[in-house]
Amino acid sequence: MAKNVTVDFNQAYFDNILRSAGVEALCQGKAEDALAIARSTAPVDTGAYREGLSIEKVPHKYRDTYEVVGHDKKTLLVESKTGNLARALKAVKKA
Repeated sequence: MAKNVTVDFNQAYFDNILRSAGVEALCQGKAEDALAIARSTAPVDTGAYREGLSIEKVPHKYRDTYEVVGHDKKTLLVESKTGNLARALKAVKKA
């Protein structure tokens, strides 16, 4: 016979953990790793795509995230043809 189980989470506790310096450093470090890989494997014509790659901090309700973004006007074109950023993120995930 199945029993009903109730779990009460202490949301404030998890909010503190997700906004802690350790979690922040871990997230930022992974983004920096992805940025380094993306820059090292970026196709170079003029160098604008590679130099336009950067990290942006994005605030969310429970924690902040870091995104590797491209600011060159041809970023979407380069990404659609090469998948450079996607491969960089996969490489970080495997490490």
